Amino acid sequence: MLRLVIVSAHIPPEYADSPDTCVTATFKDVTRSTRVIQKDQDPIWNETLVWYVDVSTLDSSSYAVVQLQDWSSDDEDSSFGSVSVPLAGVVARPNSIITMKKMALRDRQHKATGCLISIKASLTPPEPKPPQSRKAALKKLLPVWCPVSTKDYVEEELPESQKVKGDSALPPGESSAPPGAKKPLSDKKQFFQVRVFIIEARQLQGNNIRPVVKVVIASHVFRTRIKFGNTPFYNEMFVQNFQEMPSQLFEEFITIQALNSKAMRADSLIGVFKIEIGKVYEAPGHVLYSKWLSLYDPDNLNAGLKGYVKVNLCVLGAGDHAPDANKIKEDQDGEDNVLKSAGVPSRMATLQLSIYQAEDIPQMDKDVVNYFRKKDEELNDGDDLVDPSVEVNFAGKSIRTRVVFGSANPAWNQMVSFPTQMPSMCDLIKITILDGDEYSNTVIIGTTFLSLSQISFSGSETDGNVSGFLPCFGPSFLPIYGSPREYINVQDPYEELNCGTEEGAAYRGRILVELNTSMEVVANPTIGDIPEETVNRIERFMSRHRYGLCAVFYSATMMDDIKELIQFEVSIGNYGNKSDGTCKPFASTTQYSQAVYDGNCYYYLPWYDTKPMVAITSFWEDVSYRISCLNAMEFMYKNLKKNLDSLKAVSSPKDPNVGVVWKTLQKELLEDSKKPLPTSDNPATATPLDQQLTKLRTRLLQQISKSAERTNSRNPLKKLIVKAENWLHKIASVTRERLLSSKEEDFVIPALLRVRMWLGRLTDSPEFMGCCEGRIFVYAETYENQKKARGIWGTRDLKPHPSFSDIAGDVRLSKDKFQEPKGWKWDGDWTIEPQRRLLLDIETNHSEVLEEVFENQTRQPQREWRPAPITYTDVSGSPAPRKEEIVCPPGWHFEEGWKVEVNRAVDDAGWEYGVGIPPNDIPRTWHAAEKTYHTHRRRRWLRKRSRDIQVETQEQKMASFLRLHSEVKISGEDCWEYAPLYGWKFHLQRRPSDVFRRRCWHRKLIPVIAGRVAPIFLLEGSLGVEADSLEKTKGMSGEKKEGEAKEPERTSSQNLLKMNTPLLFCIFRNPFAHVSFLHMSQRTKTLTGTLHPCWDQTLIFEKILIYGDPWTVEQNPPLVAVEMYDSDPVADLFMGRCFCTPTVCLDLQQRKVARLSTHPATDGQKAVGRLLAAFELLLDKDEALATHPPPAWKDGVFTIPKTIRPVLKLMAIEILAWGLRNMKTFNLLAVSSPSLTAECGEESIETPIIADIHENPNFSINIFLMHVYLPVDEDYAPPIELKVVDHREFGYKPVVGQATIRALHQYFCDPWEERKPHTLPFRAISKGKIKGRTSKTTSKLWFWKMGKKEQEDAAAEEEEEIDWWSKYYATVGDLSKSGHYLDKGYDTIKIYSCELEEMPEFRGLQDFCQTFRLYRGKVKDESIEDPMVGGEFKGLFRIYPLPEDPNVPPPPRQFQELPESLPQECLVRIYIVRAYELQPKDRNGLCDPYIWIKLGKKRLGDRDAYIPNTLNPVFGRMYEAMCTIPQEKDLIISLYDFDVLSPDEIIGDTTIDLENRVFSRFGANCGLPQSYCASGPSQWRDQLTPSKLLEHFVRIKNIPMPEISEDGNKATFMDRTFQLSDFETKKPSHDYLGAPKERMALHLLHSCGLVPEHLETRSLYNNALPGIEQGKVQMWVDVFPETLGEPGPAFNITPRKPKLYELRCIIWNTMDVDLEDTNIFGDRMSDIYVKGWLDGLEEDKQKTDVHYRSLAGEGNFNWRFVFTMEYLPMEQVCVLTKKQHFWSLDETMQKVPPKLIIQIWDNDKFSADDFLGVLELNLTSIPRPGKRPRDCTVKMLLEGSRDTRDTSPFHRKKPKRISLFVQKNLRGWWPCIVFEDDKRRVSGKVEMSLELLTDKEAAERPAGKGREEPNMNPVLKPPERPETSFLWFTAPMKSVKYVVWQKSKWKIIMFFCILLLLLLFAAFIYSAPGYLAMKLINPMKSTIKMTAPSKKESTPRPK
Repeated sequence: MLRLVIVSAHIPPEYADSPDTCVTATFKDVTRSTRVIQKDQDPIWNETLVWYVDVSTLDSSSYAVVQLQDWSSDDEDSSFGSVSVPLAGVVARPNSIITMKKMALRDRQHKATGCLISIKASLTPPEPKPPQSRKAALKKLLPVWCPVSTKDYVEEELPESQKVKGDSALPPGESSAPPGAKKPLSDKKQFFQVRVFIIEARQLQGNNIRPVVKVVIASHVFRTRIKFGNTPFYNEMFVQNFQEMPSQLFEEFITIQALNSKAMRADSLIGVFKIEIGKVYEAPGHVLYSKWLSLYDPDNLNAGLKGYVKVNLCVLGAGDHAPDANKIKEDQDGEDNVLKSAGVPSRMATLQLSIYQAEDIPQMDKDVVNYFRKKDEELNDGDDLVDPSVEVNFAGKSIRTRVVFGSANPAWNQMVSFPTQMPSMCDLIKITILDGDEYSNTVIIGTTFLSLSQISFSGSETDGNVSGFLPCFGPSFLPIYGSPREYINVQDPYEELNCGTEEGAAYRGRILVELNTSMEVVANPTIGDIPEETVNRIERFMSRHRYGLCAVFYSATMMDDIKELIQFEVSIGNYGNKSDGTCKPFASTTQYSQAVYDGNCYYYLPWYDTKPMVAITSFWEDVSYRISCLNAMEFMYKNLKKNLDSLKAVSSPKDPNVGVVWKTLQKELLEDSKKPLPTSDNPATATPLDQQLTKLRTRLLQQISKSAERTNSRNPLKKLIVKAENWLHKIASVTRERLLSSKEEDFVIPALLRVRMWLGRLTDSPEFMGCCEGRIFVYAETYENQKKARGIWGTRDLKPHPSFSDIAGDVRLSKDKFQEPKGWKWDGDWTIEPQRRLLLDIETNHSEVLEEVFENQTRQPQREWRPAPITYTDVSGSPAPRKEEIVCPPGWHFEEGWKVEVNRAVDDAGWEYGVGIPPNDIPRTWHAAEKTYHTHRRRRWLRKRSRDIQVETQEQKMASFLRLHSEVKISGEDCWEYAPLYGWKFHLQRRPSDVFRRRCWHRKLIPVIAGRVAPIFLLEGSLGVEADSLEKTKGMSGEKKEGEAKEPERTSSQNLLKMNTPLLFCIFRNPFAHVSFLHMSQRTKTLTGTLHPCWDQTLIFEKILIYGDPWTVEQNPPLVAVEMYDSDPVADLFMGRCFCTPTVCLDLQQRKVARLSTHPATDGQKAVGRLLAAFELLLDKDEALATHPPPAWKDGVFTIPKTIRPVLKLMAIEILAWGLRNMKTFNLLAVSSPSLTAECGEESIETPIIADIHENPNFSINIFLMHVYLPVDEDYAPPIELKVVDHREFGYKPVVGQATIRALHQYFCDPWEERKPHTLPFRAISKGKIKGRTSKTTSKLWFWKMGKKEQEDAAAEEEEEIDWWSKYYATVGDLSKSGHYLDKGYDTIKIYSCELEEMPEFRGLQDFCQTFRLYRGKVKDESIEDPMVGGEFKGLFRIYPLPEDPNVPPPPRQFQELPESLPQECLVRIYIVRAYELQPKDRNGLCDPYIWIKLGKKRLGDRDAYIPNTLNPVFGRMYEAMCTIPQEKDLIISLYDFDVLSPDEIIGDTTIDLENRVFSRFGANCGLPQSYCASGPSQWRDQLTPSKLLEHFVRIKNIPMPEISEDGNKATFMDRTFQLSDFETKKPSHDYLGAPKERMALHLLHSCGLVPEHLETRSLYNNALPGIEQGKVQMWVDVFPETLGEPGPAFNITPRKPKLYELRCIIWNTMDVDLEDTNIFGDRMSDIYVKGWLDGLEEDKQKTDVHYRSLAGEGNFNWRFVFTMEYLPMEQVCVLTKKQHFWSLDETMQKVPPKLIIQIWDNDKFSADDFLGVLELNLTSIPRPGKRPRDCTVKMLLEGSRDTRDTSPFHRKKPKRISLFVQKNLRGWWPCIVFEDDKRRVSGKVEMSLELLTDKEAAERPAGKGREEPNMNPVLKPPERPETSFLWFTAPMKSVKYVVWQKSKWKIIMFFCILLLLLLFAAFIYSAPGYLAMKLINPMKSTIKMTAPSKKESTPRPK
């Protein structure tokens, strides 16, 4: 995955002022773009652009082009410049971010524009995934989801989805395919479509939330619209298309997150749910429908559920059909329908994976280690250059252990813990071994997996008698496989093998792990150290024993022409691996051999009677009891499957062999199931998993045996087969072995090996010696090398090759340096080994050889040509003998003399010219024309040599030579082999150009003394040969010196055998077949121009030597490989291959007749055809085959023996050839005059030529008869081949189309079954035609009013409209939208969930004639399954036997009375009702669909009538048109997406064959309604009355006419009497019924299986995404032939129109509202106001005034809310039409439930208002209000709702609720709730009244919002609020009065009184001393005395 993060850019002001900018990036012609940022000089995007690329295609030269564009400009060149971003950095450092700041942009002239851009780039390699082949088998055993409660397994009656059908039982280790799977997927890139439909959410945690659902499909992100409340309703679908491999796509996740859009980003997550795409695909029908997903917090797994989201999940592949939502019940809200995530399970557990140690971790080779040791002095000799650590991945989370530095056998002793659920939805634990620490580049060494489903058991398979067990494993070693080459820290071309994405090819170590499951839950994954006592405990599981592995190679065949020598190596672990130095060398490789031509096609290794053999010893833990137990279970499985196949082969349930076969099955099953299973000799070493599996298997076998004993053979055959299949399925479920399997996609077989292996303890090795079929010889081998120097052979100038070496000439192996292995000794001296393989040279098995020699001449300039110094050479210029000296070898003869080759680039004399180039003076190039400067010329002489048939063949000489033993003395000079250069192919006969020669020396080894161990397992270590130079150290190990050879004793089995290959069938053109058996192969004759070759040929392989015991060959015979090829002049094209097992016959007297059987031919994993053949392998004892003559010889081949040839019988094939349709152009010319040729067997017929296919595409003669001899057994019947030939000018007759009809059994019939069969259609076309057509008529709409309906609380009068939609909703069961339609007795219709042609009861509407596609050519693109379609053929076949006696009259013809084959005019009415699940086409995840209809050349539809922004449009439209059938038979209905600027994009289309509907005898052109109505909404619309239709029906069926009474109350039909009352038990309440006689006729027609009045669901497809469904459309079509008269009126299916309502909600009072604020005195209070709106109309929010300073939670408002809404009474939904965004062009229509939302808030002036509580009321289901505030509780809201219980939203009680649309008025108290600690709590109570009025009533009784005018209906007076309710800063004195004085007046008075007293007291204290002093002194008195006058003076003076 390549990511480019567009960070920011800078545009200089002088370049552009405030531009609108966006960025486009292009990588490999794929363009991505960012959003547009408006009016910004320095735009900042921080937007990531993603490309999904194959990392292997990137290199250092890769780059991406980034361009900054001006969005506002209209110029073509509106770019600010571009820059090429190099990707070399991200390629070199994946998973790292490369930042490129301020990169300069340049224009097209590469001049800097001044603009800058900053970019970040990163490359993320794909996540390593386990191999698909293994994981596919693992996943099939997993449950699709884990419900809260599961149903127990019932043995007697399994659900259909769980039954094992046919051959669906898989071999051990695999499981049956998931329900609904059509076929196994091939792991190649395919088209897939993922659909996620978000319906609604419930119980989302949080208060006053605005939830939005985020959907992540793989890495594609989608979001829903923002909703309000805790139970939002979305109804949105998201679709994403993929073209990926299933193994990669199915590992991706669908993540669904619920977010609160009001919260901060970090706190916005409410809950999340994850599920794998593969889980959805493996669900039944590839869909999870109406599932509730339990959301959880990923950071706190113990926090519980966070809510529920209801979804539909669907994953469709090519050819899959989306399930029909109407067939699945909507009421699926039970707890069984909840998907609980692995994060929050119903039962939490902890997986504890203990990682102890690892062994055999690969490291760098010795050369690299030595190099680093030279560079780094700190490295010690014992250090290992590997730093391993382990990374464990489970459920998307990874933990890594510590790094152990410098150890190839590290010990970690750490435990990793993962929280999970039981059962877990994640199955695989991935364990990866890494090299390197966290600070350096880590390299993946290898990956392995643990499957929880294989190490646990749920208990369902044992009927609940065994509870199952939790996942457990080990302590045991897990092997790790990966890259095939040695581990070197450089780029590895096979690195993906180490990552686990594909199967590993080489052993890369093993790791000791243990898995336990604990019920103690941990919150997050953890890692810790394992205690030492636990580490010591595992020691008892690690005791090891010595094992021996021996392999005998019997044959290696089917090899290509390999020039080099071939050797095979066998290894187990590192033991036997030649390139590994940690183990002792073993005899693990075979001798080198040269491949030999087999005479036909392939090569083989000529081992003959000397079979190479290898022997290895190794040390492993004892797991023999596990393997023995698995072998016992597998044997039981195979035995039961064999008997089950025999039971299925019984053709009839009444066959007496049923009881015999069943008793055999029962007896053998009881014997096998009662045998005790093998157990371990040491119980202490048995792991918990071993103990649990033993217990499980024992109990399961006991159950099977008891069930088998109770089952009697008297049961029906079908039931017996089902029981046996269930037993087989149970045994397979517990017979699972973790095996690695390689991919089989596009594979090439390098060789076909036949090997016998033995593996066991060395103490048991004598058993191997007892079963070995021959004698074993062990030799030491060395080669003596010599070179000819100066004409003398010797060792001079032999370097760099030693005188004695291995066969490759690299390792010095002197004879005197060999040492005996321990326990062995030499047996004799060195002897020369004759190279028998050299007798098989390049001419072996060739019947003709073309000899060549080149004659050379030279000249000097201006001189004549003279013979060259070396006159004769080969093609390379090496000397060759003169052509006259070349003699004919024995057994050959010359066909002709020497001739000069002139048919190539030479002159007329055969010379070619050139210029000699030093040093060897040989021209490099040659020319045909002579020039003066040419100095050399040569010409080629050829002579053909053929083998003598009469003379003894080379193979016979070889057979006699093979009898030579080593004891025979052979001259040393006769055993040299020669070659011109060392390393070239050696040969026996010396040639003049030979310079090197060698011979092989052998020395035999024998064991010293016989012991308890087979001696061959003691061959450990080298033979002690020392190397003389460092250059040879690479091959010093000496393993290949031990060339073991097995020479069996001559027994009676060494005889010639014979094999038969009779009749072959295949499905290709110009085919022939290669048949290969062992080292021989033959080729059949080539058949030209056929798709179904019938060779009728027997291939005989004679004189085949098979070594070994004949009984062993019978048990395991060699395979026969048959390969089919398409013959081509350039190169034969491989078509397919199949491997077949021959039937072995050891006694010709007991030979049974072979039976032809079908063998599937495959090309990789792709099925390419079938082969019909039989194979026999016959043992010839004492030349007994001479008495069995070969089959008859005919036309140069052996034909099929009569005993095998199928029995033939004379049959009649009657052909109805109706016509050709839709013939496409061929070679750019239209097909105009075609004819049809039908072939079957050796017979063929040809139809007359169609004069003008455009005027009339039907054949003038329609019925043909062909007499053919066909096999009595239908399995052998040849196909019918159809060819269409176009007759053009000048006699040119190209084949423009052909088809093959293979399944002929469907056309076999009994010709005497019906006396007079007819093929007329249901509505026969009359001879005459009615001229003209009356004008179109339309149906009337019928309305009537419903009566008054008494309700429980109130009575309301509703006006109900009966329309077609009432019929539709009544049919689908949605009675709430159909009203009282059914109560009035109206008809319903039949709704088909698929196309009408797909209904089996109507036989595809091809009962009159079938449609066969005509194909052209061969498929070039393998991703396209079908070849190109060239047209269609309309016809039918009937096959029946003919009497062979000519005196017996032939049976009657099947096709007798046919309709006219002339074109006819028809009226077509197309009713398009609705479409759903359409493919999104716009960026908002929606589309704007409209209808476009094509009928011939006519186009119908209205582009302007598109429906905006929807994926589920309701069209409700009818189209009418005239057409001519058959020219305009195809009705194509397309849905397009409306776009304003770009061209409209097609969503999908569907095609209907109108011709089939007109001619079908099921009456498909117009469906039959349930009742006959003369008028009304269900008026009869057919052209013929029911009585006329009944008359036509009985005529074509040739049955007596029905007798119907005049009053229509009684009828006699098909010997039965019917009463009208039998059909019409209840008379409808309407008066539209027709005449009783016609009604009776209609009821009789319904009993005949005709097409009823219906609505079909058709899938839409798009050619751009073949096979992927793009949506569905519900519709029906009526076709009325013009000759039958005028049809009835059409239906009116126009969608319903909503009604306008006004909702008036008066908020009176509130009580007990939470008090959020605190005043200065600490009192709680709130400033209360109420807010309300209708769901979906958030922009029309209304709120009351504020009730300030509510101290008791009381609020008085008297406030009116007025809401208008458009409501559909019949559907009980509100219709909202509004624009999603301000830039949207169209309004989007939504249907949401009518929900009123009331919220209570606390008003704050300087901060955000506080939310206090919410009340959500569905107006159709309102909880009954309380009369008093104390009646308001949480239970009141939950009564009758789906949310009665807190823990689940699905427990329902009988609702006691009120519909406001019925009662019209409501008043009372309702509670408002708030969530606290995930629980509901009443936070307030509101008193309000609700009133609903129509628009007319609202106009008559107006009312204003709030208390505005007109304030009436009712008049709202200002509320009488307490005087404390006011706003403080508007009346400060009032605030003092009510806030301070009113509450604290007495405190204030007391305060002032005390203050006054204190002041008085203080004044007293202050003045008291002065007063006291004055009181004591009395100064006033003394003063008076001092100032008193004398008496004299006091006498008054006189005046």
